[in-house]
Amino acid sequence: MSELKKRLEEINQAMQSMTVADGLRWLAEQFPGAVCYSTAFGLEGQVISHFIFKNKIPVKVFTIDTGRQFQETYNVWKATNEKYGVNIETYYPQTDRLQNMLQQKGPNSFYNSVEDRKECCYLRKLEPLNRALQGQKIWLSGVRATQSSNRAEKTQVEWDEKRGLIKVYPLFYWSAEEVKDMIRSESIPYNELSDKGFLSIGCAPCTRAVRTGDNERSGRWWWEGNTEKECGIHTNEASQPGNWTI
Repeated sequence: MSELKKRLEEINQAMQSMTVADGLRWLAEQFPGAVCYSTAFGLEGQVISHFIFKNKIPVKVFTIDTGRQFQETYNVWKATNEKYGVNIETYYPQTDRLQNMLQQKGPNSFYNSVEDRKECCYLRKLEPLNRALQGQKIWLSGVRATQSSNRAEKTQVEWDEKRGLIKVYPLFYWSAEEVKDMIRSESIPYNELSDKGFLSIGCAPCTRAVRTGDNERSGRWWWEGNTEKECGIHTNEASQPGNWTI
């Protein structure tokens, strides 16, 4: 067992005994220069970014620009930079690999099959994410337990076997209403699509509003039916399936 993995329970206990801000500050002190947060500018992401930027906690904050984002996502990105006086680090897909996929399968291959959709997710999101996570020990994410049955089975602090780092979900036990209350009380910039029924916001072609009472993730890749809606970032799937030879 790696020395980092041995600290899993220590970190879990620390995060559960502290406020979010104190927990983030403690992580940054324990792992200087090796704590990062990947934001997609959703409600949870904006709350975590607020804790980091407001308290000037030395955490690397970055985002993945897939090239298929909503304009509203870019708007909240800009507003976040301006409110906190930051320039959020950005990672993009590798041009050659994405270009090859588009030439071979066209711009909307993700509608063809789950495998094609996951290939698109891999090239646009997972590969840039893996680059961004290099050299990091703690990866923060906005996952909450109530977002889906798959996420409810997680724990607040987990070992990511395929990347060899620890994942921490600072808002894991928060409710959706608690997140919204924080957004309102602190005047945190947020994605306006959230007011229109978009409870989980990803790429524009792959996201739609959900009906009241529906699972928060049901608006993602809805054409795939009643399956667990994940792109592979928060699962234990192989980092790249072997039959993607592009």
